[in-house]
Amino acid sequence: MKLYSYFRSSAAYRVRIALNLKGLRYETMPVHLLRHGGEQLSDAYRALNPTALVPTLVDGDLTVGQSMAILEYLEETHPEPALLPADAPGRARVRAIAQIIACDIHPLDNLRVLRYLKHEMNVSEEAKNAWYRHWVVEGLTAIEKLLAGKPQTGRYCHGDRPGFADLCLVPQVANARRFECDLGAMPTIVRIDAACAELPAFQQAAPANQPDAE
Repeated sequence: MKLYSYFRSSAAYRVRIALNLKGLRYETMPVHLLRHGGEQLSDAYRALNPTALVPTLVDGDLTVGQSMAILEYLEETHPEPALLPADAPGRARVRAIAQIIACDIHPLDNLRVLRYLKHEMNVSEEAKNAWYRHWVVEGLTAIEKLLAGKPQTGRYCHGDRPGFADLCLVPQVANARRFECDLGAMPTIVRIDAACAELPAFQQAAPANQPDAE
């Protein structure tokens, strides 16, 4: 497998964690989102992924973008260890938590959105960062309410094995800290993030441990 990735991309980070948890070998193909105006915008990369986004997974004859689609593909083709619960209610809960991040928070705070705000809308750096923090905190506050005190929540977001929700949550928490978001009202999220940080699969997927880290 080849994973086209950028070390700071939270979407690529999710996929790296999943590949590591499943023990799957892959080659990292770095795509620098800033250098030369953004390598993802090159004709060569657009031919691979017309959305000009990372990650992109190449597995034999298959080329697939969109991190959540990649996660579902990995779960279906390499079902052990499972990253989704065995029961339908559990799977729905985990997907809902993951999608708050992937569908609600991330699209508003994606690099291309932040660049558009700054360069096309002439938003100041301070206002751009305020935008980022607002949507992160709003989304994570909702997740904290879904997790805190719920019987389904264990050491991780759902029970005592890491899964889809955790591998989406950890990259978002990393970005929240990078942008100095206030996580003081989210003790459950902070606890789960700390538990994940103890696992080699999460450690190896961290941005600082990628071949293209700067």
